[in-house]
Amino acid sequence: MVETLNIELPADEDRVRSLRAGDLVTLTGEIVISAGLPTYRRLLSQLRHGIEPPLDLHGKALFHVGSQSEQVGDEHRLLYLNPTTSTRFDAEMPELIRGLGIRFAGGKGGLGDESVAAMRDTGCVYLSFLGGGCTLLSEAIRRVTGVFWTEMVSHYRLVQVEVERLGPLTVGIDAHGESIYRNLRERAGARLPAILEKLSRERATGRSTS
Repeated sequence: MVETLNIELPADEDRVRSLRAGDLVTLTGEIVISAGLPTYRRLLSQLRHGIEPPLDLHGKALFHVGSQSEQVGDEHRLLYLNPTTSTRFDAEMPELIRGLGIRFAGGKGGLGDESVAAMRDTGCVYLSFLGGGCTLLSEAIRRVTGVFWTEMVSHYRLVQVEVERLGPLTVGIDAHGESIYRNLRERAGARLPAILEKLSRERATGRSTS
């Protein structure tokens, strides 16, 4: 049985570098989420212009996760967490990883080689969320501790939320450059010639006996 590690946030570099691709983790503490590409582009633009983000992201998690919140008086209540595809943010993430001091990125589907290099250099890992796991993930919500850029639609806003044992999440890319996504692509690519050859033989056999 694979052990699931509970990580307390914020996390230091040594703790993050101790994780390996394929590990299962849960998170307890504050995470920051947004599913909006304009949001990540805004963060990147501000970073390039030396403008501090509206909240401190050092040691924290910045996830490609959408949400819907409702406001009751002065309180924001988060209704759900729903991960989105991370490759949409491939162009922005390498600089954000290097510049914001985040220890965890995450969403669905992984990130490209430039992000992998940034994570290796800075001590950051990518956590893979369960697709279709909105209900399970949302059970970890404890309270919203900050909402930023409220002029944006709800799932584009930067939302800081306290969670308890969020997950389980899979370490898809570790801080040593290992990526389960790259490994899967390489294994699939290695098998492809044999699969194509088998299909070609089967087609040829089918034609000769018809």
